[in-house]
Amino acid sequence: MPSLRRRLEHSPAAAGALARLAGGYLWLCNRTIRWEVEGLEELKADLADGPVLLVMWHGRLLMAPYHWPLSDGQLTSLYARSPVGRVAGALHRQMGYTPMEMSDRSSNIAQSRAILKRVKEGASIGMTADGPTGPAFEVKDAPLEWARVMQRPVWCYSFETSGGRKLDSWDDMWLPKPFGSGRAVFRRWEAEVPRKVDAEALERLRSGMKGLLDSIY
Repeated sequence: MPSLRRRLEHSPAAAGALARLAGGYLWLCNRTIRWEVEGLEELKADLADGPVLLVMWHGRLLMAPYHWPLSDGQLTSLYARSPVGRVAGALHRQMGYTPMEMSDRSSNIAQSRAILKRVKEGASIGMTADGPTGPAFEVKDAPLEWARVMQRPVWCYSFETSGGRKLDSWDDMWLPKPFGSGRAVFRRWEAEVPRKVDAEALERLRSGMKGLLDSIY
């Protein structure tokens, strides 16, 4: 029998079935938790002017699609061919988003062109800063590169709930519990990423993005 990991990595049907189960649970959490959402109106104001880049820590990605204001702007979520990535991609597709698979082992030139086409059509990009394999809480090159290419506002996201548990995973993923209270935060990263950036400036930008993500974690 193939392992669950292999089935999720190679079978859209398996990923879709698990996404429906996970989606039902997260929908219940979203509906029964008393949410306080910060920064949403400011985010909507930016979306009225065009797409944005949404960035979060991998361990706080579960509730992002439930808090994103889909009626104010489409979102193209980027995911990797990992079990969590495939399930997340299937879940986002079921919710009306447009997920796109990216490889962490080979060139993504064709996919990047397709994503940029989506951006030109008005769709925002959502991605994890430290995914898909970590190290946890370290900003990789990808979000900085997309910020450089897009030349659009960058927003950071996180959430916390009064009930839930931290999973035994590389990213310390937080699984919320239904009911209780919760806080979701959208905060704009007030930094400009120029089209041409040297290594020293890139590290300053990396540190700044990490600082903001950590501050709302």
